[in-house]
Amino acid sequence: MKKIGIIMLLSFVIVACNSTKKDANKENKIVENTTYSSFGDTISTLDYLSSNDALSNYNALKLGDTINFKFNANIKEVCSKKGCWMTLSAGNNDETIMVRFKDYGFFMPLDAAGKEVIVAGKAFVNEVSVADLKHYAEDAGKSSEEIANITEPAMEFAFEANGVLLKK
Repeated sequence: MKKIGIIMLLSFVIVACNSTKKDANKENKIVENTTYSSFGDTISTLDYLSSNDALSNYNALKLGDTINFKFNANIKEVCSKKGCWMTLSAGNNDETIMVRFKDYGFFMPLDAAGKEVIVAGKAFVNEVSVADLKHYAEDAGKSSEEIANITEPAMEFAFEANGVLLKK
């Protein structure tokens, strides 16, 4: 009787392990067929704002306000050292949104400039110090003359992304 119980238990374990492998393979195939590369938290391609609508939301914010939303835009620039930040075109392309990544938990490919993204997270207006502005200019590969011309803090539209979809 014990042998039959052990055989049934082993059969159950083998069947359970095989079904898990099949499910994992299905998930991989789904990811490979998408038109986006995912970074950070998993987000969907549904229910996002246009960059114009995102800009409207930013224009309603004051220093210290935050709002959560998801929007799409084109990448203007990516940190050339690590991919630890990016700027996105907003609305009429004259405005930009500085995007950093939650908890410094993921980075963007260094060659992602010009590509379309969908970002989800927290939007806010931020005052950026002269030191930080110079640091970002250095990361972006600006000349020493351009960096030296930064002498005043600036207000920026900022975004802390918890998830990003990069269009392939």
